[in-house]
Amino acid sequence: MPPMLRPLSASLIVAAVVCSAFLPRPGLAGSAAEIDRDSTQALATLESQSSEAKALAARAKGILVFPKIIKGGLIIGAQAGEGALRVNGKTAGYYNTVAVSYGLQAGVQWFGYAMYFMNDPALKYLDKSDGWEIGTGPSIVVIDKGAAGGFTTTSAKDDIYVFFFEQEGLMAGLGLQGTKITKIKPD
Repeated sequence: MPPMLRPLSASLIVAAVVCSAFLPRPGLAGSAAEIDRDSTQALATLESQSSEAKALAARAKGILVFPKIIKGGLIIGAQAGEGALRVNGKTAGYYNTVAVSYGLQAGVQWFGYAMYFMNDPALKYLDKSDGWEIGTGPSIVVIDKGAAGGFTTTSAKDDIYVFFFEQEGLMAGLGLQGTKITKIKPD
């Protein structure tokens, strides 16, 4: 192997080992009660801190909450987590989210996100296929602190709004590119 490729090969091996630690394993999935508890708490915290999220909740057809996503990587990254879909304040299903990324990245991070489905077609799209790859369906708008300043629910015209919350750890960048969401059946 040429000497200049050795550091890259070593980085890829380390990244593969780090990423494999974050991939979901059916035997390690949280119970339905744990996912419900964590999703309820995360949603309550988010909506107490964001008037925009609270206003959207009143109009949303459903809210998919992933209370804790773990993301890690070194050049190649992965993230995974489990959550619950809330319809009319009750759990209507359980989901996992998995993503793999490639690029200039290093570190480990924890965060959560909530997806507010604003119409029935967007909500139905979630279960149309065996897993939903974000970017191939309804329009999604990520609401960050900058966008929230000019946001009102009367101007809300998109299918899905996403709020990230409780970001911890050392890793730059949050996004939903390459994310797949799949229905699960926890214990």
